[in-house]
Amino acid sequence: MNKYITELIGTMFLVMGAALAGAIGASLSLMVMIYAGGHISGAHYNPAVTLSVWMRGKIEIKDAVMYWIFQFAGALIAALLIVYVFGIEGGANCVIPDDGGTKAIIAELLGTFALAYVVLNVATAKGTSGNSFYGLAIAGTVLAMAFTLGKFSGGAFNPAVAVGLCIQKAFCWDQIWMYFVGALGGGALAAIIFSLNNPDDK
Repeated sequence: MNKYITELIGTMFLVMGAALAGAIGASLSLMVMIYAGGHISGAHYNPAVTLSVWMRGKIEIKDAVMYWIFQFAGALIAALLIVYVFGIEGGANCVIPDDGGTKAIIAELLGTFALAYVVLNVATAKGTSGNSFYGLAIAGTVLAMAFTLGKFSGGAFNPAVAVGLCIQKAFCWDQIWMYFVGALGGGALAAIIFSLNNPDDK
């Protein structure tokens, strides 16, 4: 249970950082929560990363499902705190324009691919085992992708963050599928590319 609680806490603070302080807040929140919880759960805090790590063979499916449940629970708690405690709700306009769906999906796919690819290489690979830079590398990737691709999709790169921001009304519910398709696709692609690049790292 400690792994699942860690995933809930980390995802909760990640969503709060994203909703209340944008890309920099999300990245810094992610970094400190990775260092806080990495030794317990692996510090995924992202269903797409969990998918990627499962495809890599570093987590069992029963744990992956529980991670997903607790990640979305963390996002829900964060959104409720933001709206009902801090009183902050998003605007009425969707982040993704009506004619920007394809660009948004590609942006989410690329950003999440970069994130999951970095996670697999700095936190699961034999060649970087025991390093101390993994939190900085992962959070730095989120920040870089947010500044590079965020203008096209809002830069969630994480289905749980997207759900949290929909509850908070920063994102629109009718566009939520784009975040799932893009992010999960990016996570799966990262696992495939990692396996091809590291055939001896099983």
